Amino acid sequence: MSQVKDEAIVLRSYAYGEADRIVVMLTKSSGKVRAMAKGIRRPRSKLGGRLEPMSRVHVVVWKGRSDLGIVNQVDLLEGYANLRGDLDRITGAMSVLEVADQLVQDDHEDERLFQMVANVLTTFNDLSVIPQLIAPAFFLKVLVAEGAGPEVRCCASCGSAGPLVSFALMEGGMLCGNCRRGRPVSPEALEVLQRILHGGLKGVLTGQPTQASLEVASLATEAIEQHLDRRLRSLRTTTSW
Repeated sequence: MSQVKDEAIVLRSYAYGEADRIVVMLTKSSGKVRAMAKGIRRPRSKLGGRLEPMSRVHVVVWKGRSDLGIVNQVDLLEGYANLRGDLDRITGAMSVLEVADQLVQDDHEDERLFQMVANVLTTFNDLSVIPQLIAPAFFLKVLVAEGAGPEVRCCASCGSAGPLVSFALMEGGMLCGNCRRGRPVSPEALEVLQRILHGGLKGVLTGQPTQASLEVASLATEAIEQHLDRRLRSLRTTTSW
């Protein structure tokens, strides 16, 4: 029997049996951990609502020979109450958790991803920040962390300065008129991409939504789905983009 004591972000959960739930968590030091929260669906459960998706907690999990642990103790560190009252923020945050769930491996430390997700949830919880580009910016930053970051300052194919007119992730990013493939990108959307990836993210997130930001949101979603080789259900079922 081993024990995991760690900070964690709840990625998702699902019902098991009559009163239990299986909880999937991104931990700071142990990667993805799956554990059963026994009796959590009972009205008087001591675990209460502390293991809802998007919650940041300190958790103690007992693990035996099975990959599935048992939740022994949970302390809520941050519930992100502000984002839970806004559909756009909930949808964006759930898409971030879905991407993290696909990227992190069971029992393999990924503190960088944990911190990225924690920072994104904090940003979603800040009502002064416009939500439309928070998740797309995360998608683009994750691609960089995964070694698949798109080139957006010169042509990814020939290296020319442009003008850059289209985007193809498999080609490496933005392409000039001579190398044009993939989806067209407006000059305004290109500027937003460059600001997200090269030092202007704060200004992008606090600015008002524009047609260019919608274009970048769509492009970034398409790029992360291509990288993961799957569609994001959280965005395809309910989306404000």
